[in-house]
Amino acid sequence: SAHRAILSLPPACHLPPRAYTSPPTKSKGAMAVRAQFESSSEVGVFSRLTNAYCLVALGGSENFYSVFEAELSKHIPVIHSSIGGTRIVGRVTVGNRHGLLVPSITTDQELMHLRNNLPETVKVQKVEERLSALGNCIACNDYVALVHTDLDRETEEVIADTLKVDVFRATIAQNVLVGSYAVLTNQGGLVHARTPMQDMEELSQLIQVPLTAGTVNRGSDIIGAGVVANDWSAFCGMDTTATEIGVIENIFKLQNSGASMQSALIDTMM
Repeated sequence: SAHRAILSLPPACHLPPRAYTSPPTKSKGAMAVRAQFESSSEVGVFSRLTNAYCLVALGGSENFYSVFEAELSKHIPVIHSSIGGTRIVGRVTVGNRHGLLVPSITTDQELMHLRNNLPETVKVQKVEERLSALGNCIACNDYVALVHTDLDRETEEVIADTLKVDVFRATIAQNVLVGSYAVLTNQGGLVHARTPMQDMEELSQLIQVPLTAGTVNRGSDIIGAGVVANDWSAFCGMDTTATEIGVIENIFKLQNSGASMQSALIDTMM
């Protein structure tokens, strides 16, 4: 069908492995970049970013892909992908530098494409889980994962083994969809704006990274859909305000503290 044709994966090509340079240091002014998938600011729905790779949905305009490629391609592979023929790769997958978990709807061709293009150190694992939107149900960095309270025990073990993380069942502002309402990196985490301070302190102690509450895309609480981040870069929706970008850059330590807020103020005044 025409729909399938749009989402057909590029043929597996066996090129020699690319040489990637180490990620930029803080002093080089890493920062949050605005992006848009077709007319949607929900960048976290259509992409998945980790310290070792970036997945970007097939079938959108090349503009979206090129924003990621410009920032990341020297350091990590940026891979066009679909999952089960859908473009919502950010909501149905979850991963870190150790591994990538994909849902049971993933086809063998898609799995092979991912394995061919991801670094050899990244383990790709298919998960048989009733809650198949893994990206909505799991938030993780390279060391810890917060997961939906109803996730299967076997899935919890697969997460621990594949991603090499400590797994904690949690809620964020009484929401079980931790992947939708939190974004974590090894530097820090951004959570739902109405998360009580006590909950934030407890979660921060548990996962050992600083947390802050905030919004994206001009007031949206669905953090996971509006921003993707790793230890040295972040991408947020086109509707994200300068002040929200300031908060994102601060918590993910993408700029010298204070510089981002100052530029946000200037941006707001103009």
